[in-house]
Amino acid sequence: HDNMSPYNLSLAVIGAALLWVGWFGFNAGSAGAANVNAGMAMMVTQIAAAMGALTWLFVEWMSKGKPSVLGAISGAVAGLVGITPAAGYVDATGALAIGFASGLIAFWASTSVKKALGYDDSLDVFGIHGVAGIVGALLTGWFAIEAIGETAGSFQQVIVQAMGVGVTIVYTAIATFIILKVVDVIVGLRVTDEEEREGLDVTQHGERLG
Repeated sequence: HDNMSPYNLSLAVIGAALLWVGWFGFNAGSAGAANVNAGMAMMVTQIAAAMGALTWLFVEWMSKGKPSVLGAISGAVAGLVGITPAAGYVDATGALAIGFASGLIAFWASTSVKKALGYDDSLDVFGIHGVAGIVGALLTGWFAIEAIGETAGSFQQVIVQAMGVGVTIVYTAIATFIILKVVDVIVGLRVTDEEEREGLDVTQHGERLG
């Protein structure tokens, strides 16, 4: 119920821009060489990020009456996340589709789903990173190009991707539960409501920006 809007959108945009640029090294660098595969990975990363940003903006515009800077950078990150499992396997068409789907479904997960389930995720980490990552992994199975990644997209490959997503969900759920229990015993998982309202910069670090 409290106003949880970003403290400084300028810094948020700078952070997103750094992520966007750094993601090229992440995806293209995975080729392990400065070759055609690296170039293709860099191109589809740019396309999907831009498409994710535009998709989130327009969906937000249609559903809330106005677009936002925060929505643009959230959509860009969703596109970056979605294209990551596909960067070495899809072409520009696949990148457009994955960017669109990632921006659209991540927006839905970060707004409607979060509100319906009532879970606490102020940075929309699950809605953007978790959901867009799942979307990208599944669509890789459909849009993969054999000439690019030696794997052809098919319904069977989508099933394989879904199995991989399922195993990942189970593993991370168990591992995260254990880690959270350990952290809860050592330092606790949450600050008090008063500390949260005052701001963690002040209560945890003793400093304030601006």
